[in-house]
Amino acid sequence: MKLLTNTRLYVILGLCLCLNGCTRSNEPDISGIKLNNKIERFDQSMEQLTAGNVAQVAPQLEKQYDWFYADYIQNMLAVGSMADTTYYQNLRTVLGNPDYKALAKAVADTYPDLTKQEAELTDAFKRMQYYFPKQKTPRFISFLSGFSVQTPIGNGYIGIGLDMFLGKDSPFYPALVQSIPQYISRRFTPENIAPRVVETYIREELYPESDAIVSLLDKMVYNGKVLYLMQKALPTAPDSLLIGYTDAQRTWCKTYEADIWAYFIDEKLIFESDYLKIQKFLTDAPFTPGLGENNQSAPKLGVWVGWQIVKNYMDKHPELDPKDLLALQDGQKILKESGYKPK
Repeated sequence: MKLLTNTRLYVILGLCLCLNGCTRSNEPDISGIKLNNKIERFDQSMEQLTAGNVAQVAPQLEKQYDWFYADYIQNMLAVGSMADTTYYQNLRTVLGNPDYKALAKAVADTYPDLTKQEAELTDAFKRMQYYFPKQKTPRFISFLSGFSVQTPIGNGYIGIGLDMFLGKDSPFYPALVQSIPQYISRRFTPENIAPRVVETYIREELYPESDAIVSLLDKMVYNGKVLYLMQKALPTAPDSLLIGYTDAQRTWCKTYEADIWAYFIDEKLIFESDYLKIQKFLTDAPFTPGLGENNQSAPKLGVWVGWQIVKNYMDKHPELDPKDLLALQDGQKILKESGYKPK
């Protein structure tokens, strides 16, 4: 075996250090950002309530959880207006319901603690704070939604409906298939908590979609920006988890990327603004009708292509950061300068 000469060894070490340095330079330095996100366990606080103590404990929970409590009681649980304490009786009915008790037990068994999710959200929101230092990090509050809402956002908080993250094989979900299809409930898993919270924050708080975004291209670019920001906040999360694809769907998109783009061009869809014509390329579904064989196509193809366009654009403009990206409103300019032409 030949030993490397000192010169060759130094060259190789230098190259490795350069490559490592380049990688690190693309990572934001979040070491100085003080943030420790705790998920407030409203679901556990609700365990304090009994039919006999509602009138005493409910006002304490209202004080502790503030805006969230009002939204939960009146909008999510829908047991009545807090202006009238007669809602207490409806709340007692819910607490005594066997289905509610079974769901509460399933949540408690699945999530005895949320340490992992707290660490993921802390890291993600440190990154968001690095890029957007003026943005305030919301409270995170876990609760039982009754399968009504997954990550609601309100005044200063983002809720986490833990009953909608019980795992794709939870026995509760097959019974809900009429309202929550399997292609959606398969994503009701613990690893989806951080991505869905981050996505809600971006779409609802940081960068809501403007009414001026009407063409397919502009909607593609908007969604591409959202996913680009999610990737910045959650750099170790798989692409399939961020966009909500199965591995097979992501592979299908990569395999047929050029064909998807050609279809958009040939059908003159890029600048189409009739939502009835373009919605199937933007909304969730088991597949995209009219594309692929045997219903094997991926859904949300406009969203996925928009992500590729934005990634290409940012790769060609390393001087820009996410804040600069959000300031760019011209979808055609982003497309042109991205050089996006899949083969």
